[in-house]
Amino acid sequence: MDLVFIEDLRIETIIGIYDWERTTRQIVALDVEMAFDNTKPAATDRIEDTLNYKAVSKRLIAFVEASHFELVETLAERCAEILRVEFDVRWLRLKLSKPGAVTGARAVGVVIERGER
Repeated sequence: MDLVFIEDLRIETIIGIYDWERTTRQIVALDVEMAFDNTKPAATDRIEDTLNYKAVSKRLIAFVEASHFELVETLAERCAEILRVEFDVRWLRLKLSKPGAVTGARAVGVVIERGER
């Protein structure tokens, strides 16, 4: 199985359950691995045949910046849905981190896998 990945995509958003978090934009970081058969784009050398990580990144940035979720679990699930539906990704692993959310920890968050390999 081939993977296309995006690592440490940092996006500002409203996320959290506390009152101060509902008014202050915070950074979330996304790491995404997506299953994709890269044999066709390798043979054609055409961007149109790829799972275009720039297009994926731009879509995730637009969605996350406009979102206002309380839980990282909800945001992660919605991002996974976008990838599966809009980009036809059959399997993905998505890590969503909130850097600095817990004193003493570099980041906290969730890792989800969706689909079949």
